[in-house]
Amino acid sequence: MKFTIRCASMLLCAGLLTSAAPQRGPGAPEPDQRLPNGKLQRDEILKAEHEANLKDAAELSQLADELKIDLEKNDRFVLSMATLKKTDDIEKLAKRIRSRLRH
Repeated sequence: MKFTIRCASMLLCAGLLTSAAPQRGPGAPEPDQRLPNGKLQRDEILKAEHEANLKDAAELSQLADELKIDLEKNDRFVLSMATLKKTDDIEKLAKRIRSRLRH
């Protein structure tokens, strides 16, 4: 009886230890992986994402300004397809930026 309880507790501890270990997917990079130029891969990815966010934010701002101008010059009952496309583009850019920030 003591032997089975001891075995069960050892298996439970082993299971807890293996579940506490970090799980990596098959394509996940190593945490401190360096590129051939000596820089950390994660730092370069973050830098590229930051630059992409800045570019998308500038485009988002430009589209928002164009949308405002279109809404001001159009009649209140008429909305062009180009204006609707701008709203879709604004939404896509905002989602893309949000996705990168949550990454």
